[in-house]
Amino acid sequence: MDADAVYQTPTVEEIASILPAKFASVKVTKTETRRVYATVPREDIFAVCTYIHDNLTFEHCTTLLGVDYVDHMSVVYHLSNYYNGVMIELVVDVPVDDLHVESVTSIWEGANWHERETWELFGIVFDNHPKLERLLTPKTYEFFPFRKSYKLRGSE
Repeated sequence: MDADAVYQTPTVEEIASILPAKFASVKVTKTETRRVYATVPREDIFAVCTYIHDNLTFEHCTTLLGVDYVDHMSVVYHLSNYYNGVMIELVVDVPVDDLHVESVTSIWEGANWHERETWELFGIVFDNHPKLERLLTPKTYEFFPFRKSYKLRGSE
């Protein structure tokens, strides 16, 4: 397989072999029918997403969300190829003492809203995002309500 070729309808098997061949840091953790699961170091996420968009024809960032594991956070990307219905799930771990990851909004404009919501609710900063500001909560909020460390008023 040519890792630099452009694939309109890559199979799950092709994706599972191409991604680690092109990016040694990408680890494919599991595959299913029409689904590939992989982990990516945060310093590589922009390059990996650019490649997936440009060479594997994944034209849609279906969702992007945060997960708080207390000792670290993760950003989870669900990327879709409309030609064959395959989805790639990428997981990027982010340390709690440095909650920064590169924005993918310049690759998929629809990621803009997902990144803004994830920043607003978890405090994960998407570097080079065009307009990282609150969507759902008042601009005066100085906390991130989906963090496990956030305590509701009146709770112990």
